[in-house]
Amino acid sequence: MNSTSDIEQAEFLQTLASKSTGGTLRGDYAQADAHYVVQQDMATYTPAQHALWRRLYQRQAKLLPGRACDVFIENLVALDAADGIPEFARTSKALFTATGWVLVAVPGLVPDHIFFEHLAQKRFPVTVWLREEHEFDYIVEPDVFHDFFGHVPLLFNPVFAAHLQAYGKGALKAMPLGGLDYLARLYWYTIEFGLIRSAQGLRIYGAGILSSAGEIEYSLHSPVPNRLRLDVERVMGTSFKIDAYQESYFVIDDFEQLFHDTEPDFTPLYARLKLRQPMPANTLLAGEMTLPPNAE
Repeated sequence: MNSTSDIEQAEFLQTLASKSTGGTLRGDYAQADAHYVVQQDMATYTPAQHALWRRLYQRQAKLLPGRACDVFIENLVALDAADGIPEFARTSKALFTATGWVLVAVPGLVPDHIFFEHLAQKRFPVTVWLREEHEFDYIVEPDVFHDFFGHVPLLFNPVFAAHLQAYGKGALKAMPLGGLDYLARLYWYTIEFGLIRSAQGLRIYGAGILSSAGEIEYSLHSPVPNRLRLDVERVMGTSFKIDAYQESYFVIDDFEQLFHDTEPDFTPLYARLKLRQPMPANTLLAGEMTLPPNAE
């Protein structure tokens, strides 16, 4: 993995600080190495933080039956992470046995190329800090609860894990081609906010939904948003919102479809997409059919 220069790192941290509330960074970036990896010091987590984790976990876990996809629920239970902030090293041992992946601790958001390099090498970055009490219902940046609870369970699924590694490799290729914005939309509408079909109706696999209190119900039952079958070029050409529930969700049949549909070389797609403006998030094109919400 290529090293990050001191100047590049400083510029990235300055950008983050300017965007964050109060102009300060949440994580301790001073302790990060060139790949933005830090040590997860379990001793620094307080009893109050472990208690907050338990409350977050209990709230979300109660919402999962009949809403999250089965493989997510099964793997979450197997992680045995309900009693407090989990130790990444212990989870990594089990994860490596299952799919060859490991978790790496990071202080917070990392530069795009660092993130993609981690994914391409089967390393999933997990933030070490936990939200504060006043952020219980909503947080601007991903914290350890979002990253671990929302993302890690599906990394135990070999097909999903293979897709995420391929995504990392594809993103590294896309950077010099100007394709990063398109891949960001693909990540947003699949890994973060994706829905999947099941025999019992639509289910959730996107981490952004699964770690949210309100969007779990909204994504499956509200008549407001579009629910569209996944089409990669359509997704890459659709903008998204980060400060509200989604106006469109994209639905896959299974993880094999997600891997297959995102495996081809996207270079021709980037060329076509550069010729047109991104569509608003609530766009419904002529001939598109939105899938009905799940019955109450």
